[in-house]
Amino acid sequence: MDRVELFDLYTRHVNAGKIAVYERFGLDAVIGERTGIRFRDRFDPNRSWINCHGNGGVFNLGHRHPRVVAAVEGSLAREDIGNHHLPAPGRAVLARRLAATTGGRLPGVVFGVAGGEAVDLALKVARGATGRQQIVSAVGGYHGHTGLAMATGDPEYRDPFGPNLPGFTQVPFDDIDALAAVVTDDTAAVILEPIPATLGMPIPSPGYLVAVQEICRDLGALFLVDEVQTGLGRTGRIWAYEHWDLEPDMVITGKGLSGGVYPISATLMTRSLHSVFDQHPFIHVSTFGGAEPGCAAALAVLDVIEAPGFLDHVAAIGRRLAAGLSGMPFELRRLGMMMGFAFPAPDAGMLAAKLLFDAGVFAVYANNDTSVLQFLPPLTTTEEEADEIIGIVRSVFG
Repeated sequence: MDRVELFDLYTRHVNAGKIAVYERFGLDAVIGERTGIRFRDRFDPNRSWINCHGNGGVFNLGHRHPRVVAAVEGSLAREDIGNHHLPAPGRAVLARRLAATTGGRLPGVVFGVAGGEAVDLALKVARGATGRQQIVSAVGGYHGHTGLAMATGDPEYRDPFGPNLPGFTQVPFDDIDALAAVVTDDTAAVILEPIPATLGMPIPSPGYLVAVQEICRDLGALFLVDEVQTGLGRTGRIWAYEHWDLEPDMVITGKGLSGGVYPISATLMTRSLHSVFDQHPFIHVSTFGGAEPGCAAALAVLDVIEAPGFLDHVAAIGRRLAAGLSGMPFELRRLGMMMGFAFPAPDAGMLAAKLLFDAGVFAVYANNDTSVLQFLPPLTTTEEEADEIIGIVRSVFG
């Protein structure tokens, strides 16, 4: 099979619209051999890119991190996906490890396959626990394309499929007055990304997230933090909410938990919320959620990010990139290695993605604010690799 045949098959059987866009803008990469921060073109190994998109954080540890690959290979040598009806040691140990990352505040863990599924579960539990219906989210935020998760998002993702579900309200991000105006005693939960990636990585104003939490506490609503992209070390802490000393009622994680090798997601919650499963143990199931090879991958991911010095390295590389990218014609939005290039012109993020693609760096614009380029280098990036990234960006925009 060559590139032309592959694109033809995609057009006929997978997604014709995507291929039309890629061909229009000359984005003809087909991912082939991959390792560390780079991937090569399957049909032309002389072409390669530094992956600064990382599939939204899936490749936080780069491609095929040897520790994660070894863990999954070891699991597959003796296990298959397992059975969600039966206990499994890996699932239990992973749940304990994840709970420990929250200081024990969120000891209940429910596993899924993707972030959208984990968000759906969180919203179901919020409604069930509170007996309330309203869910409040941010305009331009993104929590997934499935069911309840899709209902929290912008109309462009929902309208082609019919009217939205009742009970969902959006307000502008970082606008505490707008939030206070809609949260009532019928609000089950407020769900937010600490830094909404699809909105263009806006960094919240000091005190905003704390004020959101206080409003939720005052009115008996739950505070749900979506850390699918911001979590697992991306901001220099295991969880971004730690930067503001928040105490969320639930935390949702995915993407990077997989190590880029085996899909897994998780919803972490307080004991009182998790108790819904005490009386109704089979009220929610996920056939592939918490699959045993996925648990092995996630445990290896935690081993890496919790190793002494790893988060210090993330913070240091983030500072190095920020210093090297100073003076560029964009605003650098950054917390740790969660970064966005905000340009003054609409759609400039789209052009920036194409220019960097041609120069050997793969990054993707923010779909809900196309003036911004999402920029997520792997957390394992070395100083030398960071300098290489800086050099490429400066050669394109300097």
